[in-house]
Amino acid sequence: MRVLVTGANSGLGRASAQALAARGYAVILAARSDERTRPVLDDLRRRYPSADLDFLQLDLASFASIRAAAEHLLASGRPLDVLMNNAGVAGTSGLTQDGFEITIGTNYIGPFYLTSLLLPRLVDAPNGRIVNVASVAHERVKAFDWTWIDRRATGAPSGFPMYAASKLMNILHARELARRLAGSRVTTYALHPGAVASQIWRSLPWPVRRLMMLFMLSNEKGARTQVWCATAPDLATSSGRYYYECREARGTALSRDEALAAELYDRTARAIAGALGS
Repeated sequence: MRVLVTGANSGLGRASAQALAARGYAVILAARSDERTRPVLDDLRRRYPSADLDFLQLDLASFASIRAAAEHLLASGRPLDVLMNNAGVAGTSGLTQDGFEITIGTNYIGPFYLTSLLLPRLVDAPNGRIVNVASVAHERVKAFDWTWIDRRATGAPSGFPMYAASKLMNILHARELARRLAGSRVTTYALHPGAVASQIWRSLPWPVRRLMMLFMLSNEKGARTQVWCATAPDLATSSGRYYYECREARGTALSRDEALAAELYDRTARAIAGALGS
């Protein structure tokens, strides 16, 4: 089984890649930086000499990069069984290369586009899976604001509200994908990994980040639920649900709103098409 893990050179992504390699899965480590990912690959190859490991350059804040990465993978002819949408940012501000708010664009719109491009290969898998790493932070969102997915000319302060919104969108994305893929062999999952001391908080001031990390899980513990969603045989017939600590969790009413999930999917697809000029 081959798994593509985004953001695999640090934090939860690296811990997930290591756990998967230890179990004998083929792993594609997708990340922006070749330089930063090579040491991770070298370390995994030393630990697991027989592991099937590859690097895929991917910047989720750039549609051109996403398209190039997907085309490279599809052209390789290699199967893909699981897409783990793990990469994300928090506590930053600005715009993606295509004009979307940076946190929404990187955490949700970029993974949405990558998923759509890779769906044909996942549909061909015996049991394709799409795993969206979300967060309990979605509970902070009390009302949905459609301007979140609008393109804009200038960046604005992002912070925790945009992070929470992006994580709600990750859950809704998995829910709507499950509906659209019903009858296929692809299943979808969203999850909260726990409060993890990962690199997603790298944009926060160091004193704040250091204090937060005193109360957080290790990346290895945090990765357990996403690896479980990617591999557990018991989940092969479940789709579109939300998990925490390797158990199904309820989430908020907004995260379970099927009409909102469907509308968000359609509006996101149109926003991406508009940015691509199609």
